Amino acid sequence: MTNETWGEIRENLIGQVGRNNYVNWIEPLEFSELKDGVARFVVPTQFMGSWVSQNFGDQILKTLKGNGEAVKRIEFTVPKTVNGKAHRMANGKAAPAKAKAAAPAEIDDLPGAPLDARFTFSSFVVGKPNELAHAAAKRVGQGGPVTFNPLFLYGGVGLGKTHLMHAIAWELKTSSPELRVVYLSAEQFMYRFVQALREKEMIGFKQLFRSVDVLMVDDVQFIAGKDATQEEFFHTFNALVDQNKQIILSADRAPTEIMGIEDRIVSRMQSGLVVDLHPTNYELRLGILQQKVEQYSEQFRDLEISEGVLEFLAHRISSNVRVLEGALMRLFAFGSLVGREITLELTQDCLADVLRASERKITVEEIQRKVSDHYNIRLSDLIGPKRVRTFARPRQIAMYLSKQLTSRSLPEIGRRFGGRDHTTVMHGVRRIDELKDKDSQIAEDLELLRRSLEG
Repeated sequence: MTNETWGEIRENLIGQVGRNNYVNWIEPLEFSELKDGVARFVVPTQFMGSWVSQNFGDQILKTLKGNGEAVKRIEFTVPKTVNGKAHRMANGKAAPAKAKAAAPAEIDDLPGAPLDARFTFSSFVVGKPNELAHAAAKRVGQGGPVTFNPLFLYGGVGLGKTHLMHAIAWELKTSSPELRVVYLSAEQFMYRFVQALREKEMIGFKQLFRSVDVLMVDDVQFIAGKDATQEEFFHTFNALVDQNKQIILSADRAPTEIMGIEDRIVSRMQSGLVVDLHPTNYELRLGILQQKVEQYSEQFRDLEISEGVLEFLAHRISSNVRVLEGALMRLFAFGSLVGREITLELTQDCLADVLRASERKITVEEIQRKVSDHYNIRLSDLIGPKRVRTFARPRQIAMYLSKQLTSRSLPEIGRRFGGRDHTTVMHGVRRIDELKDKDSQIAEDLELLRRSLEG
């Protein structure tokens, strides 16, 4: 197999991995040799070789075999360094100039995690639960002087955190292509860090992450409890802030609620703008469905959808936007395959399992967040040890709602309120049960909170 042959084979992978993955991960691969059934490729860094092997290795091997190449497995090698310059031998010949220019230490050229082309600001449906997060993300995506540093986005699964992260990256790459934007998950950050330690490439690692213009780290709760990774993340954070470089983070909960994160890192995370993406409301879910129907109309041209179907889905599937979008796609695919209009009856039959799984399940943690927001107190004070009335009454209301709206036992509820004894929970529940019949304000608060949680 020659370099020219590999170039032709490589093109066939675009349809399998997508254009973005191809540009970031497949195109940089340089064919070295095919010997004894082993196809060897040169990659700029060890990390890139490991990533490609884990995520695209099987597809590459299958494509090579499909082209008639006698390949049993593939390997990725990094150019060796001689006097600070990249150098390798392939088939007894010196490496070409292109390979010589790519030293392992130059991992600042390593791309971040691939961006999803679907996740842009134009495809993000804005509603009251996410309008502040969208506005903040849009502002950061415009580039220019650093305003919020860091921008910290948090919320539950399927609420749009990753969508906004990708949208910011796409916007920056379009409006300011000269900026070095690195997006990756916290898990990938840790993986690179561990690998750099193992390969003794910490200098290169530090150069990569401390020389970027914008660092975006998704799901930072993943580094909780990982002391060495936290230490490096802390120093990287400080180095970038000192250079006035933008940092954007996301997590599934607020900084103070992530257990196992060092206080100094929590403090840094809170030093910029912290924005919560709230659970979607009915109007936002309906808007998302309507946008998806417009997108699918080109693909499913002759398919009709009855009035009331979208409204039904927006009411019934309320916990996760990804589940909602997946349910709609399944409906369209089913209706197309069987050649039937998507009616309410067909929807109920086709999505019976999804609808059962999406029945509203309220959690103690959700109740705690709702109550702390309603009374404008910090979640840490709601579940903390302070017994002043400002915190004690909302705490008792949260305990009462937890007993009424969840299947958790009193001891389980107590554990979620700072490890309190079940008798304390029992007292709080009884107290609110008494007060709701005497105090109209408490009765009104309970009704508002219950409606909000069950809506």
